[in-house]
Amino acid sequence: MKYKYLISLTLVIGALVDINAQNQGGLSPQPGNSRFLLRGYSDATFMSNDEETTFGNARFVPLFLYKQSDKLFFEGELEFAVEDGEIEVALEYANFNYSLAPNLNLRAGKILIPFGIFFERLHPSWINRLPTVPLGYGHDGILPTSDLGAELRGASYLGGMKFNYSIYVMNGPRIEDGEEEAEEVGMIVHEGDEDNNNNKAIGGRLGVFPLRNQSLEVGFSAQSAKLGNRDSELEDVGAFMYAFDWTYVRKVSFLGGVIDLKGQVNFINIDDQTYTVEEDSVMESYTFDNKSNSSFFQLGYRPTFGSNEFVKNLELVGRYSTLNTPEEAPWESESTQLAIGLNYWIDWRTAIKFAYQMDNVSGGHGEGGEEPEELDVSTFYIQWTLGF
Repeated sequence: MKYKYLISLTLVIGALVDINAQNQGGLSPQPGNSRFLLRGYSDATFMSNDEETTFGNARFVPLFLYKQSDKLFFEGELEFAVEDGEIEVALEYANFNYSLAPNLNLRAGKILIPFGIFFERLHPSWINRLPTVPLGYGHDGILPTSDLGAELRGASYLGGMKFNYSIYVMNGPRIEDGEEEAEEVGMIVHEGDEDNNNNKAIGGRLGVFPLRNQSLEVGFSAQSAKLGNRDSELEDVGAFMYAFDWTYVRKVSFLGGVIDLKGQVNFINIDDQTYTVEEDSVMESYTFDNKSNSSFFQLGYRPTFGSNEFVKNLELVGRYSTLNTPEEAPWESESTQLAIGLNYWIDWRTAIKFAYQMDNVSGGHGEGGEEPEELDVSTFYIQWTLGF
């Protein structure tokens, strides 16, 4: 499926280039309005813990931007990554944007879902202040990342207070029925290649700036969808997700620099259901309160008011995140993660990051009635990232 997306994106870009050539050749009544721009980022990571010491993932992530006119443009992002000795190719997003009004846009295609702030705004490695992502995020996380659909987004003022909003309709997530992975039955799965039922996910986000200097943004997100496969026993199982997020960036004179405070708290509620799966030729039934939650709290500080150029380019950052999945589920877990980092900014979009991350995972049923297993892993990271 990933290569299908790559071929589709190549065809789209090829068509756009043909259009641009026609415009340059005078076939358009307004020649020269179209523009093409290549941006993106790349990173290389080194990691070391008790299990392994290795140069880990390396990524090249080009972002294609094509402006057809003042109202219409296209954006698409590919990811080429080396993981476990293999090259993985993925289409992160590819969509068309049409300006309906000065502060109102319509998007359609594969879209980064505006559920909170992390994945839509912070996931590029040169923007993310740490080499890793919080618990619950990423392509295998429990939170939405991208999907196929349409979105309406805009911004305005109300009583002198600025706000932004997004409303979207997507194919939506699905639920694991246990046929392929019995230990994941009841788990929500995002990034489906196609809609598995006749229902669509409906959601949105509202962000407000309560302070006059707009240093603080507070957001609320929500999404509702049916998860089960069409004509299956789980067809009517639904999920309601909601989240609160915040961003506060402010120069603080007595600290001699800028503080950057970000965070998000997420809740996922899935309808009650009894799941029956076959394990080792034996039918097993699971009934559990299918509710999960996750959070992250991040604080960064950069001493920009100092006189020493080297010190001014340093940044301290810390992040604490949690992930709690349903009790009595085969994938039950309670996880915490603490990451502390020191970044050196070569320029405004190039950094070398040093981070130490401590993960604690407790979960599972254990064997023979034993206590759930607990795992502690501490990892040291070095990452070089470049935005272009």
